[in-house]
Amino acid sequence: MKLQVLGCDGGIGGSAQRTTALRLDDDILIDAGSGVGDLSLDALAAIGDVFLTHAHLDHIAFLPLLIDAVGERRRRPLTVHAPEEVLAALRQHIFNDAIWPDFSRIPSPAQAFMRYRPLAVGEAVVLGGRTITALPVAHTVPAVGYRIDSGRASYVFSGDTGPGPAFWQAVEAIDNLAALIVECAFPDRERALAEVSRHFCPTLLAEALALLQRPCALYITHLKPGLADQTMAEIATVLAARQPRRLAKGMTFEF
Repeated sequence: MKLQVLGCDGGIGGSAQRTTALRLDDDILIDAGSGVGDLSLDALAAIGDVFLTHAHLDHIAFLPLLIDAVGERRRRPLTVHAPEEVLAALRQHIFNDAIWPDFSRIPSPAQAFMRYRPLAVGEAVVLGGRTITALPVAHTVPAVGYRIDSGRASYVFSGDTGPGPAFWQAVEAIDNLAALIVECAFPDRERALAEVSRHFCPTLLAEALALLQRPCALYITHLKPGLADQTMAEIATVLAARQPRRLAKGMTFEF
């Protein structure tokens, strides 16, 4: 199983900045931020399932464009997996025939380009031997993280979150945990902003990681443009024992 980073930045601002999207093998996306836009038409058409962490724009912005680009080239509807509250936000605010066409009814309800599949926290979806499980997180809107399990090893992706014990309890229970990809949006000088927006800053992340006893590789994602170097320097200091690494577009993990 191969996990490729298409985008992992907390915003835009240059040709190297792409918002969150991870591609699992050739046919699954975890979030659909601007990193999706670098895929070819053939690669876009190969995507069969999208798992969304939440409905904020930097994580869903290229989902409407993906469906519009390759809907007619697909043999079955693109399946969008997410908590019901996230799907409801997409129906109401994006695929509402005002902001974007309702592709869950185009070209017809019986043969639509897209379909929704509600996903509850703790629920696992098995696709071709790959198990993707929704994990609880604490963000400003309904959201989940994901465990991606090949059978041999698991990678965990937090999506957007701030402090909350439920996520760490779920991760601690994963006996084949190999890596954690966790967000840290702001440096410590923006701790108040991190707290109100339910994101991490380095000291908050260090406090939360104290709840995780299992060893694993640690990758940092969702760094805000212009603040990334400062934030990573602070993370390297407060989490030195865990040897944190900065997630980057183009990274590929096989597990």
